[in-house]
Amino acid sequence: MKKVMVFTVVVSMLFLGVPAPTDAGVLAGVATEWTQILNHVQLIMGYIRQGLQLENELRQYAEQLKQGRVLPQQLFGPIQQDLSQLSQVVQGGQALAYSMGNLDAQFRNTFPGYSFRSQGYFNDYKKWSQTSLDTTMNSLRAAGLQGQQLNNAQAVLAQLRTMSTGAGGQMQAVEVGNQIAEQQVEQLMSLRQLMLTDLQSKQAYQAEQIQKEQADNAALEHLFGTQPLVTDQKKY
Repeated sequence: MKKVMVFTVVVSMLFLGVPAPTDAGVLAGVATEWTQILNHVQLIMGYIRQGLQLENELRQYAEQLKQGRVLPQQLFGPIQQDLSQLSQVVQGGQALAYSMGNLDAQFRNTFPGYSFRSQGYFNDYKKWSQTSLDTTMNSLRAAGLQGQQLNNAQAVLAQLRTMSTGAGGQMQAVEVGNQIAEQQVEQLMSLRQLMLTDLQSKQAYQAEQIQKEQADNAALEHLFGTQPLVTDQKKY
């Protein structure tokens, strides 16, 4: 700072043509001119400091604006549409699906439990087998649909990866992180639905096996419990 002031004074003397001091009056005048020059220099330096301070504040303000800038668009996966398609795929034919509104009533109507009907016995067997087959087939269809939906999920993740590498500020980075977290929740929901689909197929098959066993036992009980077996003039 002192060097700048001295340099400014010397340059000012050269351009202003300040005379060399020869007597006391001239020295006093020169001293007064130097004082004025130094005052001007200090004033200029003050303006320079203010300008630098203003530049620094503007730079900080620009950085704050950059950090607070939001993404022009948010990217979320079509989870509601995907789940809706999956819940519809698992319903078809005589299948028992977790998404059915009357699942309890439909299950009891298809698998009544320990019972016997003298008529329509083989039709009941056919219905139980068809229900198990339709449920298994629809479960496989749901798995295939989820395989197709993986392509959409990969496309969304690719866009999020690009957005994360090009985030221009803290707010944009936070928003990208929120969208990635939302994608994780969507994938967990899809996995949960796939587990439900697998569970419904297994339970339908298990119900078919149990129902057939109970129907056979009920038929045997009906046969031996209501009509005694007669042989060699003896009843059993």
